[in-house]
Amino acid sequence: MIQGTPAPPHDEPQRPGRARRVALAAVAAVAVLGATVGAGLAGTAGQTIAGSAQPVVEKPVAAIGSSMTATAAHQVGVVDINTDLKYANSQAAGTGMILTSSGQVLTNNHVIEGATTINVTVLSTGQTYAATVVGSDATNDVAVLQMTGASDLATVQTGDSAAVAVGDPVLAVGNAGGDPDTTHTASGTVVALNQTITASDQGGQPEQLSGMIQVTAAVQSGDSGGPLHDVAGEVIGMNTAAGTSGRRTRTTAAFAIPINKALAIASQIENGQASSTVHIGASAFLGVQVTADAATSGAVVAGIVPSGPAVQAGIVIGDVITSVDDRTVSSTSLSTIMEAYRPGDRVRVTWSDSSGRAHSATVTLAEGPAS
Repeated sequence: MIQGTPAPPHDEPQRPGRARRVALAAVAAVAVLGATVGAGLAGTAGQTIAGSAQPVVEKPVAAIGSSMTATAAHQVGVVDINTDLKYANSQAAGTGMILTSSGQVLTNNHVIEGATTINVTVLSTGQTYAATVVGSDATNDVAVLQMTGASDLATVQTGDSAAVAVGDPVLAVGNAGGDPDTTHTASGTVVALNQTITASDQGGQPEQLSGMIQVTAAVQSGDSGGPLHDVAGEVIGMNTAAGTSGRRTRTTAAFAIPINKALAIASQIENGQASSTVHIGASAFLGVQVTADAATSGAVVAGIVPSGPAVQAGIVIGDVITSVDDRTVSSTSLSTIMEAYRPGDRVRVTWSDSSGRAHSATVTLAEGPAS
């Protein structure tokens, strides 16, 4: 719950997520505070957020953001991001910000997580480009993309998030609902700084985001990765999470990563500086989806990619992967172990079948979805 001085009861906080389209039904998600990311949109996927670090005093709804009006200038340097998630048999959408005239884009990591193809549409021109992942920081929910063949693009104008103060008016811009023909804007007010929230994805894995700017703007599904503007039109944050009231079905809180922090991580990615949280380039992929089983030591194969490395080795659904290059594997550690490799690397995989018989094979890792 969002803690604060007298305020209406809230549902469990959520984080604004990305817009997701499952099969042919178009639905969207952004990081939202509440029961599910993208609350109110059937079929959305995202993360649940719980908690904030400082008390919050809510402003009357009629007074929120009355001094901020959206203009065409607020769309300059903003892009819609649309992804295919082949291994999940779905699509998703979110928002991003152009950092360089050659097409580097800043967005949330959860916007492109699991993506096998990424397309970026520039709002101001309507032109669409294919994009690749330069690098990502899942811990801090930041990613940098590169648009293919882009040049002479207008960029967002960034400000100084260190100068933001409680009471400042703001305007959030994004791809709410995943609709490429509609740009969503939401005005609001800064109500708290340096907030800490805990998000968990559908798998229940918790993720803590700190130093967040909390605002009253009605951020919606698909707005993730979009700009949070100050009154001068400069970007002071990246929309990342939001909350809704169960009684009134309205956004009661939204959270943005301060732009200074996001740009510092982006610079590290652009310079190819990998770290314990920053991953550079494409991810290596074994071609399996794994799950945990309390009665089993290892990672239980719950899904497998046709023609992937695991299939070629003879691994089938129900098998249990126990090690990779003699490193012991669990369901939670497999993705971490894969971070040490690159597509094309050869690794020795050991697993047991349903009868308990052990097997080993050397496989060549494929290029995986964005992580």
